[in-house]
Amino acid sequence: MKKQMLLASFLILTLITAGCSNQKNKNTGNDSGSAEENSSPASSVLDTSEIFSDRDFEIGYDEDESIAIRLNGDSADCSSDAVQLSDSTVTITKEGTYLLSGTLNDGMIIVNTDKSEKVQLVLDSVTIHSETSAAIYVLQSDKVFLTQTAGSTNTFSNGGTFTAIDENNIDAVIFSKDDLTLNGSGTMIITSPAGHGIVSKDSLKFTSGSYDINCASHAISGNDEVSVANADFTIVSGKDGIHAENTEDSSLGFSYIQSGTFQISAEGDGISASSCIQIDDGSFDITSGGGSVNAASHSSDAWGDFKGGGRHEGGPGRNTEGTPGSDPGTDTPNMGMPDKSISGTNDTATGISDAVTTNESDMPVDPENNSANSETSSEDSSSMKGIKAGAELSIYGGTFTIDSADDSFHSNGSMMIASGTYTVASGDDAFHADETLEVTDGSMNITECYEGLEGLEVNVSGGDITLIASNDGFNAAGGTDSSGSTGGRDGKITQQGAPGSDSSNGSITISGGTIHITASGDGIDSNGSLDIIGGNVTVCGPTQGDTATLDYDSSGTISGGTFIGTGASGMAQTFSSSSQGVIAVNVGNQSAGTEIQLADSNGNVIISYTPELDFAVVILSSPDILSGEDYTITVGSASDTFTAE
Repeated sequence: MKKQMLLASFLILTLITAGCSNQKNKNTGNDSGSAEENSSPASSVLDTSEIFSDRDFEIGYDEDESIAIRLNGDSADCSSDAVQLSDSTVTITKEGTYLLSGTLNDGMIIVNTDKSEKVQLVLDSVTIHSETSAAIYVLQSDKVFLTQTAGSTNTFSNGGTFTAIDENNIDAVIFSKDDLTLNGSGTMIITSPAGHGIVSKDSLKFTSGSYDINCASHAISGNDEVSVANADFTIVSGKDGIHAENTEDSSLGFSYIQSGTFQISAEGDGISASSCIQIDDGSFDITSGGGSVNAASHSSDAWGDFKGGGRHEGGPGRNTEGTPGSDPGTDTPNMGMPDKSISGTNDTATGISDAVTTNESDMPVDPENNSANSETSSEDSSSMKGIKAGAELSIYGGTFTIDSADDSFHSNGSMMIASGTYTVASGDDAFHADETLEVTDGSMNITECYEGLEGLEVNVSGGDITLIASNDGFNAAGGTDSSGSTGGRDGKITQQGAPGSDSSNGSITISGGTIHITASGDGIDSNGSLDIIGGNVTVCGPTQGDTATLDYDSSGTISGGTFIGTGASGMAQTFSSSSQGVIAVNVGNQSAGTEIQLADSNGNVIISYTPELDFAVVILSSPDILSGEDYTITVGSASDTFTAE
């Protein structure tokens, strides 16, 4: 690769050269879906047109046609032979609508009908406490609807233990073996000090109503699905807030959220599904694992005092590939380039740090990227992610405030962010996909994270992204590690001292959007290729540690858009090829707040930028910069003229 470097006095202005789509639905009989109610984007991973039936949204009932059940503390009254009464246990045996009111001090409602029959329980200010089991237990039915009357408050609780009453493992305050839908315009309060809040071993849906759940385990759990429209939730849970999991059918165990409000404080994941998650809209305020303040420590000692400068004590030196006069094992090769002075300055440069891609095969392994710390291993311990999907995660709208100890948004497959507003504080990655992470629109404000956007392929075509990362801003890395690729930094290292292995199959493509990255590690790091073909990208990196504004393995190209980058010079890379002009210079050690300006030969300012961190390298590219033309770059009070590559 062609290398051109010029030494300059005072500024040392130096050119740098490169270095879930087949989910099943179980609606039967008259439970037909309403396509008008459930429209989703054409790219939807779920067929949402039949997730909700018309009856799921129906909250009306005819009181004259309903069977009244009055709860009287330690007993109940009902005149229908469809209801069996045994002290404080009420068993419903036939299809119909049942109007419940009153209190059971220590009792339960059991639904046990023919498998083809549907039951609607209308809750009119009901309070049921069960010391040793579920307050409501659906043993058998085709489908049960729990409908809250307007303005009612319905309270259900367990005393702290669950004692088996049959062959089923009842472990929730509301427990259903079959499809369960909750709706209405009342408020449901659930307390479960030893188990889950609401569980369905089939499909679980919410289409209206308010739900306040405090529980020791999952607040809401569905075997086949958890789907929500129009409902409001306040959740405090010892495990996941919302949990969908099917261990037998990979097409099930999904979650679909059409709309709703969610205030979730979960010791585990805020929202989790073993299959895919699709969110069309809603308002989400999620704290998982106590928030980012409880993040696991990301050790970087093996990185040569990463973020602190210097080389790891006793670590091997690094060779500079293809650099004339370089001394293997040193960080400052003799470049053999002539000096270039700036008129009016008296500070003479005496040397320059290596500013070309270095061979990192001798670098120690990053413990965060070691396969022993892979996602598979971490899943054995408690997961504390904001929103986590075992397959695709797709978000088409909504407002999200996420504070998570682990990843804020996580997919074991691919992730699509098509719209939405995001305020994120993450103890690990803000957005992580094991496969493709695609952002087409939306507004992201990532105030804290280890890495901002990470996936095997990261594609950004739109949106407004602002992020602060303690490591890399964007990272394309193979494998399923929560913080990078398996096999070490840049996918090259397996074990310290072992020959490097090249697994450069990642890619980052930016074709649109406005992106501002402030990173303490690499600004943009691709274990493979980097392509910028549009958008406005700003990278503000540090001057300490083994960091670079751009870090790629195979190629880094720019053919459109505006790029402004600052950072360290020791391992600096610029673009390997471009179809528009690029200016890349080493400016020595400059303080944060020092203004950078680039002007053309007529004095017109093309780019003006003031970095928030100290910097030693400036990389600029824009359609307004023409290759072969001269441009003047001014850093603080000093300037010099260079020809754009």
